[in-house]
Amino acid sequence: MPTLLSINNYFYYRGGAETVFLEHNRLFGELGWTVAPFSMQHPKNLPTPWSRYFVEEIEFGATYSWQEKLRRIPKTLYSFEARAKLAQLLEHLQSADIAHGHNLYHHLSPSILSLLKKRGIPTVLTLHDLKLACPAYNMLTHDGVCERCRGGRLYNVVVHKCIKDSTALSALVMSEAVLHRLLGSYRRNVSRFIVPSLFYLEKFCEWGMPRALFRHVPNFVSVENYRPEYPPGSTFVYVGRLSREKGVATLIRAAALASCRLIVVGTGPAQSELGVLATQLGADVVFAGYLRGEELHAAVRGARALVLPSECYENAPMSVLEAYALGKPVIGASIGGIPELIRPNETGLTFRSGDAQSLADALRQLASHSDDTIEAMGRRGRRWVEESFSAALYRERILSVYNELGVPGAAA
Repeated sequence: MPTLLSINNYFYYRGGAETVFLEHNRLFGELGWTVAPFSMQHPKNLPTPWSRYFVEEIEFGATYSWQEKLRRIPKTLYSFEARAKLAQLLEHLQSADIAHGHNLYHHLSPSILSLLKKRGIPTVLTLHDLKLACPAYNMLTHDGVCERCRGGRLYNVVVHKCIKDSTALSALVMSEAVLHRLLGSYRRNVSRFIVPSLFYLEKFCEWGMPRALFRHVPNFVSVENYRPEYPPGSTFVYVGRLSREKGVATLIRAAALASCRLIVVGTGPAQSELGVLATQLGADVVFAGYLRGEELHAAVRGARALVLPSECYENAPMSVLEAYALGKPVIGASIGGIPELIRPNETGLTFRSGDAQSLADALRQLASHSDDTIEAMGRRGRRWVEESFSAALYRERILSVYNELGVPGAAA
């Protein structure tokens, strides 16, 4: 059976990218493939016998000493440690049939890609964000959605302090992007790029990347792990990070305008100011904090609909597919890849991103619909996930890409 080298910075369920990475590994392990993960040491990592090949932890939120910071900075640009550790892993494996990367910049760094190319291993990279075009990941800065770096004008990252409003961090990230463009780390060494949304595919091509290297493979959910509950509640629920680009402030304003109850699940840097805003507006908002597993599923199952009010170029949010799997419709902003995942008036509604009145109208519309209508939307969403976003379909689509690259056993 083939050997899959599976690469991601983190080896625990941290976010959407990690969920796809870990579930990808599980799916191919079930086929009988040898799946060898390559990642970073971290206290939250899942147990694995492959961890002896993982690189030293780099955690940007950690309180390192100045000496530790200085020692780690070069690794974020080009990690010789990651190359050496990966070489050891490949020696143990006696090579690999395919390498599939997810998020690898800054922690593992793109330094490993040329090593894979040198060893003759075809490499696939799933793009969970816009990093290859925008050094700051999401084409977002202090004044909203931003495409100033288009055409190679990467200095804008520093001019606008796009990384945590820090000139130093922004300069570091810009330097990394310039270095790997000069080296051709992605262009020369990656065999195929996979994107979960058509919006991202088109955006990368607009910025000059070759369309022939891209394949659209939507995200997936293992629906058997999601118990749907179709009778709707009366509240609306948001699940995600509490930060400016997620549009939660707009959602709170809309909830106040629509006089509806809102449950906010998640934590983040904007949490305090969002609480103040809700109080000032007299909005009926409950901040539930961080939930996971069955607690999270129960919060969504008890809602009327999930709301995704993003004000940035989202890719293909897992929260939409998970809401459908739990039997709930979705109200989503018309931005990025979100509209691809919503069938208006069938599985949910869309609204103008950043427009509180437009969102309030959507909230009122679903609040006024009969419970039977909302239940029918939830059932259609669940059916759509089962038919188009299943784990089996995802694996079939990935195997098709691997087969293009001549991976033995990928056509099975």
